[in-house]
Amino acid sequence: MRASFLFSEVGTGLRRNVTMTVAMILTTAVSLAMLGGGLLSVRMADKTEQYFTGRLEVRFYLDENISANDPDCATDPCRSLLADMKNTSGVVSVQFLNRAAALEEAKKLFADQPEMVQYISETPLPASMRVKMTDGDQYERIYDRYHAREGVRTVANDREFVDRLLRLFDGLRNAAFGLAVVMALAALLLIANMMQIAAFTRRTEVGIMRLVGATRWYTQLPFLLEAVVAAVAGSVLAILGLLIARPLVIDRALGPLFDSNVFPRITGDDIATVALTIAPVGVLVAAVAAYGTLRYYVRE
Repeated sequence: MRASFLFSEVGTGLRRNVTMTVAMILTTAVSLAMLGGGLLSVRMADKTEQYFTGRLEVRFYLDENISANDPDCATDPCRSLLADMKNTSGVVSVQFLNRAAALEEAKKLFADQPEMVQYISETPLPASMRVKMTDGDQYERIYDRYHAREGVRTVANDREFVDRLLRLFDGLRNAAFGLAVVMALAALLLIANMMQIAAFTRRTEVGIMRLVGATRWYTQLPFLLEAVVAAVAGSVLAILGLLIARPLVIDRALGPLFDSNVFPRITGDDIATVALTIAPVGVLVAAVAAYGTLRYYVRE
């Protein structure tokens, strides 16, 4: 097939159905942008899980006897409890924090809240042991082993907080994917309609080409390329939308959470990875939809 003829037919088809082409480009762009948003939500959820899992710890708050009388954890039951925890498989490190150290840490944490600092200073804080684990799945085993040991008053864990964050991102991801599916269906219908209209408007010249021996693939390839060109344009718009949305929407909405290390930032690498996923998906879906439509409606 001559390249000049092929490009001429593609350009003619796009110009003849310009409103349908624009509609398909915009619909494809919106659907791919929604898909990209869903994939970014997935990446943020994964990065958040990795970020917090690496910092998960179990805090064993000790009773009043140890807190008041054993600031160096030098006698039992504190000494034996600390030694046993350090020798437990799945434990990375154990930090003992006496009452004075706990108070200093609390003062730094609430430095911008004078009322809270005053209240903490007047309320004795318990000593604690902070256990870092190889992964969050070790929590139940460590809790079962030590929560009833002598000297332990209560146990706290960050896992529930992390699970809540991940459930939030899962919900956002599912909502984004749901909207993306709806927009993808709309894009498929527009592609099918575009192919039908394009084939109908050029039915005479296609018929002549078939009469002089042109193959079915020779006559249908320009239609396929029209759909692919529109999908490429839609993919570019979707990627540009994600690039613009990061500073104008994502960073503005979640900037304080990024700055306080509650969530890891969405980076250019994240958007590049998502772009390399949604662009081929858009082109492939458009090509398959166009081919299926032509095979079904253009039988001669």
